[in-house]
Amino acid sequence: MKVLILGAGVIGVSSAWYLAQAGHQVTVVDRRSAAGLETSFANGGQISVSHAEPWSNPHAPLRALCWMGREDAPLLFRLRWDTALFDWALRFLRECTPARTRANVRDIVTLALYSRAALQALRAETAIEYDQLQRGILHVYTEHREFAAAVEAANVLREFGCDRRVVDADACVAIEPALQAARHLLVGGDYTAADESGDAQCFTRKLAEFCGARGVAFRYDTTVARLIKAGGSIAGAWVKTAAESELLSADAYVIALGSYTPLLLRPLGFNLPVYPAKGYSATVPLARDSVAPSVAMTDDGHKLVFSRLGHRLRIAGTAEFNGYNTELNAVRCRALVQRTEQLFPDLRPAGEPEFWCGLRPSTPSNVPFVGRFRLPNLYLNTGHGTLGWTMACGSGKALADIVSGRAPEIELRAI
Repeated sequence: MKVLILGAGVIGVSSAWYLAQAGHQVTVVDRRSAAGLETSFANGGQISVSHAEPWSNPHAPLRALCWMGREDAPLLFRLRWDTALFDWALRFLRECTPARTRANVRDIVTLALYSRAALQALRAETAIEYDQLQRGILHVYTEHREFAAAVEAANVLREFGCDRRVVDADACVAIEPALQAARHLLVGGDYTAADESGDAQCFTRKLAEFCGARGVAFRYDTTVARLIKAGGSIAGAWVKTAAESELLSADAYVIALGSYTPLLLRPLGFNLPVYPAKGYSATVPLARDSVAPSVAMTDDGHKLVFSRLGHRLRIAGTAEFNGYNTELNAVRCRALVQRTEQLFPDLRPAGEPEFWCGLRPSTPSNVPFVGRFRLPNLYLNTGHGTLGWTMACGSGKALADIVSGRAPEIELRAI
């Protein structure tokens, strides 16, 4: 079967890998000059089953109100006339009930665990290297209220198979000695030993090379203009390069364009509740004598993650709902650095941080859309929010099964 994948981020490239393994003829189209240059480029770098608690939970509405008006807030809604955001926000609020939160946690954990195992199998098969570390993820808390909520969340995650173990402040320092200077700030934490970290962009680029060796064709510097619908199915995708426009046809079409997926589907009359949540990151070069963490970490109160990528430290997080705006906000960039200095006062960078922001495709429930969508030859792999890197391999593998007419190995939520 000829399969056309739109999008060469970590989700699209992972889909290409498993579809090629299943014996399909795969072409990947992306507007950038190489794989992994948009949302996958400088994300948090964590394979984090332990982050399965969705943003839409019973604590979220009050937190969002408390953060309203703060330019450095972990969750920032830009008040603007945007019907897509209003619709998304109403759906988000409906997902904040305890029952819906529990169902969403179950589905997220199921896919994330499956994906982590798929990544490990892929790594064993290919020996791919991407600054990966298998040292777990440590969540730390500096407020008693946040820690109490985390204990509750950890109990639910363990029910569904994620071993997120609650630890005290001294144990946090024992797991990650770089926290010693900030011991007085900590009230507790939790630790998931099986979670991992690594450079998502490096992984995506190298996996694209493996895909190429398997016969996958990549069409870079090619923008998808629109999908053509005819006879109750997709008949082709109009694409543009600097030189020409052309119609690409296939037997199956996989949309893995992240936050831009709804824009492509809207002219077909399909309303997909995926909205861009702008996340920020700072990548800090480290001196040889830097006191930097080597265990991946999450500061839940500030919604930040810290990942060691070789001789760099990646600090990433926060969410800004401001449409498709990709301008860096100096206040939010500075907040990343300030919190890092509080937790790691002896960091001693080797140079200035490199700031970046990307649009994470977020569903109201944080459960992604993976599978066939509305038409017999149209498939989605999008809406992974902050867990795109975590869920990439599992989503790609499950999608390849669906396209091939097989039932996936895990139960996925119907789109």
